[in-house]
Amino acid sequence: MAAQQLGALDLEAYLADPARKQAFVTPMFDVIAPRYDAFTRAFSFGMDARWKAEALRVVAARLELVGPAPRLLDLACGTGDLAIGITRALRSRHPGLQVLGVDASQAMTRLAQARLQGADRDTADSVCVATGDMSALAVPDSSVDAITAGYAVRNAPDPALAIREAARVLKSGGTYVTLDFYRPEFAPWRVALLTYLSAAGNIVGWTWHRSPVVYGYIARSIEHFMSWQAFSRALEDNGFRVLSVKRWLAGGVAMHVAERR
Repeated sequence: MAAQQLGALDLEAYLADPARKQAFVTPMFDVIAPRYDAFTRAFSFGMDARWKAEALRVVAARLELVGPAPRLLDLACGTGDLAIGITRALRSRHPGLQVLGVDASQAMTRLAQARLQGADRDTADSVCVATGDMSALAVPDSSVDAITAGYAVRNAPDPALAIREAARVLKSGGTYVTLDFYRPEFAPWRVALLTYLSAAGNIVGWTWHRSPVVYGYIARSIEHFMSWQAFSRALEDNGFRVLSVKRWLAGGVAMHVAERR
């Protein structure tokens, strides 16, 4: 689906209906895939790299007591930032490490696969990338030691279902690290943050694709999402114990570290 076709759709109707949301989200990510990494860095003023580095640090620390061949799952893997970063950070201490990256967008997974072809052999041998649904994973029960989910659950049609699916595939005591944008509870800050994200996204969407909605989607998806506090409760209600929450941008971005009960 072309960017202009997405712009002709009623985004609010798609976001409000879990049965229709994926039909907008997947083709949108197919459109933005080639410039996604550049946009994410610029849009966050470089903070995205620091947030992801913190997620990698937490995963590495949590896996210290796991054996030499842990299995990791990276949901909404995009072009492979976290999957490749995890492998490079952990490979020396966990030589049998295997990482599976899953994304609903075929354009994203193709870019991740191309990136792996240019990576060192150890990294390429340790990472597999596949197109798939984070709410219906082709992964056995209790088979994964850790899951990372960068900007993932917000884009799921049913966040609670996506959380339960993560709980299903994780081993007891396994680690779930999520990084995402959230809807701030403090109304003045929520308005200011979403106004910036909407304006910046619309400008980039028009400039790059002649369709403001492909990046303007971010602010509108946050408006339809939840606060980091509500996400903590959703984790607790769906099989996890929240160990820590690190917040940035006054709660507009947060990293949850949770353990499978």
